Amino acid sequence: MDVDAYTDAHRADWDRLEALLRTRRRWDADQADEALELYRRTTTHLSVVRSSSPDPALVSRLSSLVGRARAAVLGTTPLSWRPALRFVTDEFPAALAASARWWVTTALVSLVVMVVVGSWVATNPDVAAAVASPEETRRLVEEEFASYYSSNPAASFAARVWTNNALVAATCLITGVAIVPVLWVLFQNVVNVGISGGILAANGRLDLFLGLITPHGLLELTAVFVAAGAGMKLGWSWIDPGAETRTRSLARQGRITVGIALGLVGVLFVSGLIEAFVTPSGLPTWARIGIGVLAELAFLAYVWRGARVLRARGGVPDDALGS
Repeated sequence: MDVDAYTDAHRADWDRLEALLRTRRRWDADQADEALELYRRTTTHLSVVRSSSPDPALVSRLSSLVGRARAAVLGTTPLSWRPALRFVTDEFPAALAASARWWVTTALVSLVVMVVVGSWVATNPDVAAAVASPEETRRLVEEEFASYYSSNPAASFAARVWTNNALVAATCLITGVAIVPVLWVLFQNVVNVGISGGILAANGRLDLFLGLITPHGLLELTAVFVAAGAGMKLGWSWIDPGAETRTRSLARQGRITVGIALGLVGVLFVSGLIEAFVTPSGLPTWARIGIGVLAELAFLAYVWRGARVLRARGGVPDDALGS
């Protein structure tokens, strides 16, 4: 193709479109129709030039012209917070409520395992000795457990905590489709918490353990349980798709799981802030625990709102998360 000849043949259209774009706020109906027609022609010209000409300057000019004309002729969607606000107020809590049977069961079973492991370690000196040497136990009880929460600046510690918890939650969500891996990740976390609590309880520092774990741990562990439950529900949607095909069932539940994953980013952010700024603070233990309990109650109230949204929709999550 002769680029110069093609340019000469269509330059008048491009120049006219340029001129119209400079006065687009004053267009009448005829000018708007003319701009639309020129936009269509220029889009075709750009396609021809891209496929036939190596001239980057011409391609760049026409690309810019088409982009500006598209915004002017077709309009652009104005920036709106409504979709994000709707997700926060309706879609995420509805997704939590829709998956509640899974993550609440996960939470209850996990807490039972945690208490059993902690009690076993606390009441059996041989088990505690097998888990940690006397020196390791001394360091944990007297130094490491408390210093963990105050050894770094709060802001950087909050970022590190959020990253770690987000990784655990993401692992639960991603591996949930296979079910077994998420059970293993969950088991490891639950057992580790139980062992730490058992060792401190055996050495008369259960108050220290509860005073430092409870403020952030209630919300943090809830988020992990939600991730694990949602992940396993995703896996179960493939195993038992019901009346749907496995592909449709997995796709539907996958959309809900993605919504939960996005929402948990915010939940873990809040728990990370509590862990960084409240847990190691100089507040009385009752005040720190009280903040953690309030955060957990707020989350449960949020899920309750989701249940109301879900009931209003006949028990079906919105298409934004699943259909």
